[in-house]
Amino acid sequence: MVGGPAVPVHDDPLARERAHLTASRAALRAMREDAEGLDIRDVTANWVNAAVLQHQIDERIKALADLAHTPLFFGRLTYLHTVGAEEAEGARGDQFYIGRRHVHDADGDPMVIDWRAPVSQPFYQASKQKPMDVALRRRFGYTGGEITAYEDEHLSDPSEAERTSKLLQQEIERPRVGPMRDIVATIQPEQDEIVRSGLGGTVCVQGGPGTGKTAVGLHRVAYLLYAHRERLARTGTLVIGPNKSFLHYIEQVLPALGELEVQQATVDDLVAHVEVRGADAAETALVKGDARMAEVLRRAVRSHVTLPTEALMVVRGSRRWRVPAYELEEIVQELLDRDIRYGAAREALPQRIAHAVLVRMEQAGEAPDDRVQDAVARNAAVKAAVKQIWPPVDPAKLVLRLLSDADFLATHAEGVLGDEEQKAILWAKPARSAKSAKWSAADAVLIDEAADLVMRTHSLGHVVLDEAQDLSPMQYRAVGRRCTTGSATVLGDLAQGTTPWATRSWDEALMHLGKREAVVEELTAGFRVPREVIAYASRLLPSIAPGLAEVSSVRESPGSLSVRPVREASSSEADVVAACVESLEHEGSTGLIAADARIPALAAALEEAGLGYLGPGEETTPDTRLTLVPASLAKGLEYDYVVLDEPSAVVDGEPDERTGLRRLYVALTRAVSGLIVVHGAALPEQLGPAAR
Repeated sequence: MVGGPAVPVHDDPLARERAHLTASRAALRAMREDAEGLDIRDVTANWVNAAVLQHQIDERIKALADLAHTPLFFGRLTYLHTVGAEEAEGARGDQFYIGRRHVHDADGDPMVIDWRAPVSQPFYQASKQKPMDVALRRRFGYTGGEITAYEDEHLSDPSEAERTSKLLQQEIERPRVGPMRDIVATIQPEQDEIVRSGLGGTVCVQGGPGTGKTAVGLHRVAYLLYAHRERLARTGTLVIGPNKSFLHYIEQVLPALGELEVQQATVDDLVAHVEVRGADAAETALVKGDARMAEVLRRAVRSHVTLPTEALMVVRGSRRWRVPAYELEEIVQELLDRDIRYGAAREALPQRIAHAVLVRMEQAGEAPDDRVQDAVARNAAVKAAVKQIWPPVDPAKLVLRLLSDADFLATHAEGVLGDEEQKAILWAKPARSAKSAKWSAADAVLIDEAADLVMRTHSLGHVVLDEAQDLSPMQYRAVGRRCTTGSATVLGDLAQGTTPWATRSWDEALMHLGKREAVVEELTAGFRVPREVIAYASRLLPSIAPGLAEVSSVRESPGSLSVRPVREASSSEADVVAACVESLEHEGSTGLIAADARIPALAAALEEAGLGYLGPGEETTPDTRLTLVPASLAKGLEYDYVVLDEPSAVVDGEPDERTGLRRLYVALTRAVSGLIVVHGAALPEQLGPAAR
């Protein structure tokens, strides 16, 4: 690592790199000014085209923003040979700066190469064993957006031993204040392979705490938008997270990489056909979330079709055309046999009937055309017949009837759900209407399934599903409907499943998602959680996820774990507050995680002590670095230091021990630099002897 001595710029490598950074920032400003100065008045035919083009320009201007504390480039590659223009976005030469986005000078020559470009890949993949034609890889250290150091690896020099990058380690361990940041400077080879996997296939990433699976998923979206921008601009991309706090935590990652068009939502957002005002007991939610409910709904929807028993008479002018009942029945049965969506079949039925009338017209010597067929399809008698044979179905009203009418449910659940399961989902007090019903989150998913049975759900080009292990089979189906013609990146950890319906295997989850062909990748190298902490949490794995590989942390941090019994029962909150004060003495963020039921008491203790705190997902600042986190919302969040209050209360707060231990596993693995466990009650026996 080299500092910057007071010597002329041409003799000082660090000064030269700083000069290149200054020039690159000036070039980026010029690119932004060029975009701001575009005059589209003479190139648009109408106001619609002008509005679309102006929106594209505005998004381009946003993407070209120079973030003061985010370095434009973080590395440099020097190749052994000259790289051609076709390999490096128009560059010629053997030296390339690797950064978050492409920057070019006034002549169009690149000053910074996008990390997603093919010529950048060796920055992540090259090694002493496989140098990939790279002579030198240089990493840069930054403070406040300015280069303060650099570090070189001579990959093609056999005399230089391979070593761990100190700058890379420092970047991984950098304190976390504010929302999640990108990991573009620290992507590891196994992560890079997943990030750059093709658009056509679905990838499922199993990764323990600190393995970077969320970051990998977000960076894969950024890579796919770079490699397939035109296609994904048409079809759209979506990131699905477990809750709003999590989405707020990750929302700045993609914009920092210049990607502004990616939608973010929770599963509840996707299925928000009705207002959710109720909650289900665990046993009820289990049945409603079971994939068998899809068959119950399919039967219920199709039950609205009534086979015709009378002939249809169509009057046109002075002529009357009769379609016998048996022919109408054949038309209806054919549509049923095709098993197309209810709404699509209903739209096709009048045209099929009209075609039967046209056949009779032709047999009578007439020469009707398509306009005549459309007119017959709109005939009052045809419309009345369609309404009687294939009436419209309202998805919410259908689900309301299933949950309210025991006979209706029994008819369509026969052989699918048992008697006790049917009783579990029937409402004790049926609602009067779909609007007044106190729908639960699981009910909304059922309505979404029914809506798709009626009319096809719009499919996107790519969907990222994070914390996927907590979804029910019916929720997987809801997500799968959003990418039937696209691909997906599924991210999760089976050991962190904290719902009663948490998935047991990725094969099962991918089946419900409709992506059986997906490739399952496992990340086992931990980069964020200290080795001592992850080893302690991993004592729970035999009980919560037998057979799952333990995360092997690359970070040694002696003293990063402290397990402390309270001095006396009455001092529990005081000891927790003291642990928070101790953690806040360090640089970075601190999260106080506790069982949901313990949050009010701890909030009062913090306020009494004069310690300001935030809620989960709120952005930390240099003045307020403490966040009070209910255990139910801790998943996916990370803090430099974590104080965990009363592990046994976290376990006891869940409906069963396995779910409780999984919730505890999540809470134990949120720390990046240090974990203090404070307990008054006995620790769960799975944790074994307490560490000090």
